[in-house]
Amino acid sequence: MRRSLRTKIRERANYACEYCGWPDWFTQVKFSLDHVVPLVLNGSDEIENRAYSCPGCNGYKHDDIEARDPASGELARFYNPRTDDWNAHFAWSFDGIQIVGISPTGRTTVMRLCLNRPEVLLMRQILPEIPRP
Repeated sequence: MRRSLRTKIRERANYACEYCGWPDWFTQVKFSLDHVVPLVLNGSDEIENRAYSCPGCNGYKHDDIEARDPASGELARFYNPRTDDWNAHFAWSFDGIQIVGISPTGRTTVMRLCLNRPEVLLMRQILPEIPRP
C-alpha cells in the first residue's frame, strides 16, 4: 500500500484504532488497514472500505462481518466505522472505561472484537484524556 494512502487512513482515524480506540503511539506494533468488508466477501481495496485497526481488533475480526448478538442470538453485522454513527451503537460505562453495546451491531462488535479486553481497559485507565471514538 502506498505510504500516502496509509497516512490518509491513519489521519482520518485520528491515529487510533477505529474499533476500540487504542492510540497507535501507545504501542510499538504496527496497526492494520482493515478491510471493513473483507476482499473474500467481495469488499473493495478502496479507502472507503478501510479502517485503521489495532492488531487485537483486527485479529478478532478476521474475515468476518457478522456474528450472533449475545442478547438475542440473531445474526448482527459488525460496526462499520465508514458508515455507522458510533453513538447509535455504543455508549461508555459510567466510569468511562468500558464500551457498552446498545444495539445488536454494538453488542456483537463489543463481544467479537473484544473491545473491552484487559489491555484496552488498562490503557483507558492510564490514558483517560485520550480522545474516544
